[in-house]
Amino acid sequence: MNEKILFVITSHEEKGNTGEKTGYFLGEVAHPWKVLVNAGYEIDFVSPKGGESPIDGFDLDDPINKEFYENEYYQNKIKNSMTPDEVKVEEYKSIYYAGGHGAVWDFPQNEEIAAIATKIYENNGIVAAVCHGPAGLLNIKLSNGKYLIDGKKVNGFTNVEEEAVGLTDVVPFLLEDEMKKRGGIFEAVEPWQPYVVVDQRVITGQNPQSATKVGEAIVEALK
Repeated sequence: MNEKILFVITSHEEKGNTGEKTGYFLGEVAHPWKVLVNAGYEIDFVSPKGGESPIDGFDLDDPINKEFYENEYYQNKIKNSMTPDEVKVEEYKSIYYAGGHGAVWDFPQNEEIAAIATKIYENNGIVAAVCHGPAGLLNIKLSNGKYLIDGKKVNGFTNVEEEAVGLTDVVPFLLEDEMKKRGGIFEAVEPWQPYVVVDQRVITGQNPQSATKVGEAIVEALK
């Protein structure tokens, strides 16, 4: 049986009170999925509410998105994502938080998924996230009581990028600011450039453009 990686996707579908829909960003699932499946890993999905999650960034002109979206086996899996209590933690080598704006609303306060991540990390596994996915890292605490990202180099969707998409006043918090408050050493590059930071088995990518590289970094870290 192939070694397994757990993908976390948001259950949240609205950008504040704007009436605009959101969800998990399709490319941030499909691109790392492609890399990891090609490397021989099996992917499972969990979301705060379980079941089917809303999709954002629905671009089927992207061939990898299209491949993922038309893969019956994985579509069945992602549309029936597990609830946190269904996850058998010991089965996973890594946990990966996909972004999409929904993540900033329902990832941080989900204690069950944070506890899963702590166990995977403390079992010598990898914790990874991209774009808004690092919202799920904010409240992960280790057994010693410290925040996971405290003192580690990290990145995620930047304040400048949030401003560029016009959602600075819509999101409940700015991810870059919150990661710094948790002791994260935030490193970033120019908006929309691929950028990944790896530090002590924590892997973070800045934006949707970084999703493939996060997948590649997970493969490298698991070697």
